[in-house]
Amino acid sequence: MKRRTQLKLKQLGVILIAWIILGFIVAVYDHLVIHTRISLGPSEQYVFGLSLLRNMGAGLIGALLGGSLLVFYINEKYRDKPYGYTIAMVYISFICIIGIITLIMGAILTPLQTGAPLSATITQKAYIAFITDSYPIKNAFVWAFLVALTQLLLQISSKFGHQTFWHIISGKYHMPKKEKRIFMFLDLNASTTIAEQLGNENYHALLKDFFADITTPILENRGHIYQYVGDEVVVAWSYKDGLMGAQCLKCFFDIKQTISGLKAKYEQRYGLVPSFKAGIHSGDVIAGEVGIVKRDITYSGDVLNTTSRILGKCNEFHEEIIISADLLAMLHIARDYGNRVLGSIQLRGKQQKVAIHALFPK
Repeated sequence: MKRRTQLKLKQLGVILIAWIILGFIVAVYDHLVIHTRISLGPSEQYVFGLSLLRNMGAGLIGALLGGSLLVFYINEKYRDKPYGYTIAMVYISFICIIGIITLIMGAILTPLQTGAPLSATITQKAYIAFITDSYPIKNAFVWAFLVALTQLLLQISSKFGHQTFWHIISGKYHMPKKEKRIFMFLDLNASTTIAEQLGNENYHALLKDFFADITTPILENRGHIYQYVGDEVVVAWSYKDGLMGAQCLKCFFDIKQTISGLKAKYEQRYGLVPSFKAGIHSGDVIAGEVGIVKRDITYSGDVLNTTSRILGKCNEFHEEIIISADLLAMLHIARDYGNRVLGSIQLRGKQQKVAIHALFPK
């Protein structure tokens, strides 16, 4: 199963659990409200167990239908649209889903209430009363808010990245942590020339398309998009993910294959096909939350400066991808990639040099 699909199924699973729990909360809330002193009390047909089943069942069916729609369709098809546009699409779909849920739950619950099959006259009358009752309208207002909130959270998760968003919520990096990370700095070639050639608006559109198109190969290789800096993207891996199957290297060549497959699109829109280079290095970093108004999780350490220097050597040596010797030694690439020793670089203020190699597919 593809990594992107796994992430979406994980999102759907969270929605599924959350909406079932919310259905339970709504049922308990209704129960408490109708048993207050200012209420006339429950009707003769009210049974808490059936109310619980109705609300939790609505959460389950709504998550399977509406959650799937949000995760697999709306946030894919309209991912370039503003949040308000996606909300409008959600509400249109939501009306249909509420109707479907009401019909399904009526067919399940009314036979339980009457003790007769759905084909019986008494059950059919109860079914009509069920679907025309104001209760679904009340629930529609409640679930409309919950669906809108879910869509907002999905948009926020997309903005921060699924890992970063969850780590901020869970407080994992509230206190700084020392971690081992692999970084790839990937940068467009001749970006200044391209910007002058295309103009600001078209150049921005090119960057937007390029960053969107390389997202899938990054995710498929278990990379985490750490930052976009101008025409550069910084990708990070844990050692476990990056070293497994040399995915930190495979990612670069998968991106290259992806952009090559989209050659016709780029030539038609911009009259060129973007090319790029990358520097890859690994080491210890400090990961932690920074900021108050715009909170984020950042990495700090010499490894980032070194990776940036390695990227800068691509132009000097006319290479597509350069990797540090330390990281190369941890990877098993003999069958898939060849390498050339380029020498060593020395960071300003540092005495120890970093050996670097150029990589190429066999």
